Formats: sequence, C-alpha cells, structure tokens
Amino acid sequence: MGGREQYTDYKIVCRTNIPAFKKRESAVRRRYSDFVAFRKMLEQELNRVVIPPLPGKILLSLNKFNDLNIESRRQGLEKFLTIVSGHPLLQTGLPTLVDFIQNERWEPRNTYY
Repeated sequence: MGGREQYTDYKIVCRTNIPAFKKRESAVRRRYSDFVAFRKMLEQELNRVVIPPLPGKILLSLNKFNDLNIESRRQGLEKFLTIVSGHPLLQTGLPTLVDFIQNERWEPRNTYY
C-alpha cells in the first residue's frame, strides 16, 4: 500500500547574542520525534540537570493534524526550548543544544530508545 507517513515539522527561529551559538540568526525545521531524541540526548549528557517534559504525543486521533492540536503542541515545544535554551549550563557548555537549534543537518545520536 505505498502510503506516505504524514507528520508535522516545526520551524525553530533563533536570534541570539550568546557566544556559544555559531550564528546570530538561524532557522531550522524539526519533527516531534527530533525533540524526543534531543531530550534523550540532553538527559544522557547532563545527569545533574532536570530536563523539562515535552508536550504529550497525540495518539490515535482522527484529528491529529488539525490546527488546534498542531498549535497546542507548537506552544509546548516552544516552552520546552525556551526553558532549555535559557539554562546557563546548557547555553554555554553543551554543543548539543546549539546543534539542535542551528544545524540544518542535525541528526540524533546515542539515543537508546
């Protein structure tokens, strides 16, 4: 049945003057599964920092891709990134954060699902 998998990706726009970031302005696109992998990477790399939860996954919903669900998740992901990127340890000493927010070719690594 060769159907395509549907998914939503989210645009991450970053404007910063923090020296650890390579670019002052950037924009990348990430799927929810990318956020899940990124969070697992942070947990593995920083065991003394509490990583906030992601918004819940939308399961078995006929309206999974409706505007309200997508906007609600987008707001949750934005809140997650705001908290994570505002943490001093993550901002300055962790290339994983910079890579996720600014690297167009980002790929998860060492994320033992």
